[in-house]
Amino acid sequence: MSLNTFGHVFRVTTWGESHGPALGATIDGCPPGVPLTEADLQVWLDRRKPGQSRYTTQRKEADAVEILSGVFEGVTTGTAIQLMIRNTDQRSKDYSEIADKFRPGHADITYWQKYGLRDYRGGGRSSARETAARVAAGGVARAALTALAPELRIIGYMVQMGPKRLDRDRMDLGEIDKNPFFLPDATAAVEWADYLDAQRKSGSSVGATIEVVAQGVPPGLGAPIYAKLDADLAAAMMSINAVKGVEIGTGMAAAALTGEQNADEIAMGAGGPVYSSNHAGGILGGISTGQDVVVRFAVKPTSSILTPRRTITTGGAETEIVTKGRHDPCVGIRAVPVGEAMMACVLLDHLLLDRAQTGGIRGRIG
Repeated sequence: MSLNTFGHVFRVTTWGESHGPALGATIDGCPPGVPLTEADLQVWLDRRKPGQSRYTTQRKEADAVEILSGVFEGVTTGTAIQLMIRNTDQRSKDYSEIADKFRPGHADITYWQKYGLRDYRGGGRSSARETAARVAAGGVARAALTALAPELRIIGYMVQMGPKRLDRDRMDLGEIDKNPFFLPDATAAVEWADYLDAQRKSGSSVGATIEVVAQGVPPGLGAPIYAKLDADLAAAMMSINAVKGVEIGTGMAAAALTGEQNADEIAMGAGGPVYSSNHAGGILGGISTGQDVVVRFAVKPTSSILTPRRTITTGGAETEIVTKGRHDPCVGIRAVPVGEAMMACVLLDHLLLDRAQTGGIRGRIG
C-alpha cells in the first residue's frame, strides 16, 4: 500500500524523517529534455529553509539538495529522478522528555493509535521537515512548466497571521521577498513583526492563512468529477503539515453571495473570453478557465509550545507537557514556498494529463 505518493502522471513520493540521516523525493513522469540542475532546485529550498530569521525555528539546515538520478548532461532523461537532502542539525535529545507524552494538537497520539509506535524525535514523518522534499519536487515541476508553459507564473504570500489580515488595497507583490513573512505589504510587515515577537517571547505560537496564485494557466486543465483540478489542488494543500482548511477562489465566502454576485460574467475579448470577476478561482466544473487559479489554505498554530498543557502518557496517565526545542512560532511562514511547490506539482500533473488525453485540442470560440 503506497501512502507516500501523490500525482497521476507526474508522481512524487517523499521519504525520510525529521531526525533521520536524510529525506528526499523520488519523481516519476517528468518529461525528458527539461534543463535541470541542483542550483535550479536550491533557489526554492533556500526560501523554505529554517533559521533565516528569528520568526522561524533556529535549526540550522543548509537544505542542500542532491540529484542522484534522472538527469544527464544537465537535462532530465525521462527516468525516475531521485532527490536527497541530508539532515545535519538534528537535536534528538531535545525531545527525550516527551518520549512517552502526547503533545496536544499534534499527530503524536494518532500515529500511536494507528501504528502502535511513533518517532518522538521531532515527529518523524509528521514533522514539517518533510516539506523540504516537496519544495525540491516542486522545483522540478517548475522547471518542466517553464519548458511546457512558459507564460505560467506561481506566486505565494501570507494574507493572515492570527488576527492580522492583509489590506488588499495596500497589496504590493514586489514586497513579498523583502520581509520574513512573504507579506505583500511593507507597512503591515512591521506591525506583524511586533505581534509575532510578542507571541515568540511568550513561548506561544499563532496560525496563518496563505494564498497561492497561478497566473497564465492555460484553459482546459483538469477533468470532470474524479480528476477535478480544484479537487487535486485542495488535496495537495490539505496534505501539507498543519493545514486545516482549503478554499478555491471566493471559497467559503461564496455562501454569503447571491447568484448574481457570484457569477463571473463573460464577454468576448480580442484574444478570447474575458471574465468580469474571478469568484471561481480560475476553475469551473473542475477545469481551468484561463483565469488566475487562486487557492488559500489555513495553517494551525504550532503545537510545540512552552506553555504547560494537560495531556496523557502512552500508559494512560494524566500529566502536563512543555515542549522544548527549536520550533516555529508561526509555521505558516515557511508554508508559503511549500504551497507554491504543491501548486506547481499539481499544475504540471494536469498539463501532462491533458496532453495525454486531448493532445492540446481545444473547443473553438468565435
